[in-house]
Amino acid sequence: MDEKTEVVFTPGCFDSFEGTQEELDGLIAEIKRAVKSGDLLKNSRPVDPDDPMYVKVLSMLKEQETKSRREN
Repeated sequence: MDEKTEVVFTPGCFDSFEGTQEELDGLIAEIKRAVKSGDLLKNSRPVDPDDPMYVKVLSMLKEQETKSRREN
């Protein structure tokens, strides 16, 4: 990946994370490492839009976006 690529997490994106602060810090560090090394793209796969998990995540993202717009 190019050095200019940056991972930015929106405020509140981990509000529903169920784990310790150490676990969250580790998750964030691993995501950033995977992006920087290129592993994230190399190990990714297409998403099935009919997959229930995809539908749930998309719904959560839309809800968060709506909430953010109302707050601004």
